[in-house]
Amino acid sequence: MPRVIHTAQALVDVVVEIPGLPRRGQNAMASSFARYAASAVNVLLATARQGAQAVHAGSIGTGPHGDLIREALAAEGVAASAPPVSGQDTGICFVMVEPSAERTFVTTLGAERQITVESLASSAPEPGDLVCVSGYSLVGSTRDPLMAWLDGLSEEVQVVLDPGAIFAGLPAPLRERMLRRTTVWTSNAEEATQLTGWTGMADTATAIATRLDPQAVVIVRDGPRGCVVREGEHTTYLAGFPQTPLDTNGAGDCHTGILLAERALGTGWGKAARRANAGAAIKVTRRGPSSAPTRAEIDDFLRAQLG
Repeated sequence: MPRVIHTAQALVDVVVEIPGLPRRGQNAMASSFARYAASAVNVLLATARQGAQAVHAGSIGTGPHGDLIREALAAEGVAASAPPVSGQDTGICFVMVEPSAERTFVTTLGAERQITVESLASSAPEPGDLVCVSGYSLVGSTRDPLMAWLDGLSEEVQVVLDPGAIFAGLPAPLRERMLRRTTVWTSNAEEATQLTGWTGMADTATAIATRLDPQAVVIVRDGPRGCVVREGEHTTYLAGFPQTPLDTNGAGDCHTGILLAERALGTGWGKAARRANAGAAIKVTRRGPSSAPTRAEIDDFLRAQLG
């Protein structure tokens, strides 16, 4: 079975719920506080809960944050292939969640940025594996080793780009180099729009596809509106499942993890995207970034929604 391998940063989310963002220099009183293993972990746990094999190829530190990440991965049967980074702990992402479920982030840097070609190679990708890349790994100390490693991969390894908001602002030569190696693009509509200038899921997916290999697949999602999947010259719309959101942090990661898990299990892109839409809809009703549903929970949800 193909595996889902994630190369990006595993961070610890420190999450507070606040009534609203304070004005500069002012204070907000939090109604709750929690710590979660998150970022790349969100994708990997969503993958594992569908029954697919998942591997984290990024670096994890030594200390309480790194320990939390390793425990979360091990609990779901996700392998961490790279050796721990000695003498440095993993960084955190401070997350402020408002009543609307909107979230605001502040991120620190730590051991997760200490990757090498050798540490990434510990995941040993094979033909058919899906290797996930985050746009946030294309800046700073992770950029050069990641790109060098990607350049050495077999063409039969699928490279999945989750661009994030940062990708459109990267230097053009770096963007084009990454796009040449991308076989699957998956993003939200805003991230796609930032790169192409187009709006709407279908139009941005078409515009992204013109910049990739003709055999590449493009997925653009837009929260409760669902997503589109573009394969070759065909674009398919998969409706979403609107819910009253409690916490949207990690919903996109959940969508990506379920989507790629289904592909690793042999599911077609359309059905995989529908299940990803359902999984993300369940996730936004739960607190915590890594609260992706299991395969059975998605089955039950779809039966209830679609009959």
